[in-house]
Amino acid sequence: MGNETLELEPDRLSITTLQLEAQVPPPAPDEIPNGGLTAWLQVLGSFILFFNTWGIVNTFGTFQTYYSLNLPQSDSDIAWIGSIAAFLLLLVGIGAGPLYDAGYFKQLLLFGSFFVVFGMMMTSIATQYWQFMLSQGICMGLGNGLLFVPSVAIVSQWFTTRKAFATGIAAAGSSLGGVIYPIIFHKLQPKIGFGWTTRVIAFIMFALLCISSSVMRVRSQPKAARALLDLSAFQDSAFLLFSGAMFFGFVGLYTPFFYIQVYALEKGVDPNFAFYLLSLLNVGSIFGRIIPNRLADHIGPLNVIIPGTIITAILAFGWIGIVSTPSLIIFALLYGFFSGSYVSVPPTVLMVISPDLKVVGTRMGMCFAIGGCGLLIGTPIAGLLITKYGFIAAITFSAAAVLAAFVLMVGTRVSRVGWVVKSIE
Repeated sequence: MGNETLELEPDRLSITTLQLEAQVPPPAPDEIPNGGLTAWLQVLGSFILFFNTWGIVNTFGTFQTYYSLNLPQSDSDIAWIGSIAAFLLLLVGIGAGPLYDAGYFKQLLLFGSFFVVFGMMMTSIATQYWQFMLSQGICMGLGNGLLFVPSVAIVSQWFTTRKAFATGIAAAGSSLGGVIYPIIFHKLQPKIGFGWTTRVIAFIMFALLCISSSVMRVRSQPKAARALLDLSAFQDSAFLLFSGAMFFGFVGLYTPFFYIQVYALEKGVDPNFAFYLLSLLNVGSIFGRIIPNRLADHIGPLNVIIPGTIITAILAFGWIGIVSTPSLIIFALLYGFFSGSYVSVPPTVLMVISPDLKVVGTRMGMCFAIGGCGLLIGTPIAGLLITKYGFIAAITFSAAAVLAAFVLMVGTRVSRVGWVVKSIE
């Protein structure tokens, strides 16, 4: 009997343990905060990353004008420097995405910041075309690409209900960078020269990027690494149409950002004021990143970016007849506003049109790589058209490309929800 009792006691103990475990409530899920100091610090850090990546891309028109006046190369050749930097910003993201998923967030920040600052420092001592290409085009482009994925991905870890709005605030950093850096260049370059002006910009970038590294935190790691390609995307008509829209949109979108200062000088605008047109473009773009994203949270991202695209195309065609200074000011502000959604809204669109959130990261990298090809060729082609046929040909080409993007975006929406007007897609 004693032995039987001893044999039964472990079973009774196990049953009692299971009953106690069943009574313990499961741990509360780790809810996304959608606010709070730490969450908004991530937006600040992302804002700074945009400020020093896309912000430098948006500033290239100032460098384009300076190089056109001081280098023997054509406008088209010079535009390759900025277009390669912008292309690499989007292309490198394909490889940076899996690294981010694997837990290398801090390493991406460190190496991205190094390449961006080092590239700007090397630009300050460059004197020949190939040196500018290596430093400002390739080195800074690689750094931009490493920083771009963290700048986009980190916000979605801390916001859900206000994700588009928070992303828009972060993306506004690119426009503010495009406002401040051209003014710094214009004010300092005549006084301290190109070299030291560029080094001052590099020092500012270094200080700001240190802030991002200090405040940005990964809230959670993905359970699985992100694949480089999602082959099923090539059978998804909505994805293909939207990727085509991104390609054509980026082909035409940045022509004013690269050439508006050169255009203004050709039309006899006061040189001291012509340099501010690029800043005005980016002033409009600040609001064009925040307001559309706020609307996208309520009416859907496609319903925001489609009207913005057609208005951008109309404004681009209207640029042909603009010659006076007041008209250029109005054009710069309006074009900056309505084109502003091209950087901030597409990630939200891809979340909407993707069949599974597990493939959003991969598809985002694929789509931006396709759009990057448009960035790569768009402004050099416009520069070639300016050299051979004048600004009217370049403006018409760019406006037609944006119009094609509008048609493809409408196709994206139709393939997703049909011709239904009332939809939040």
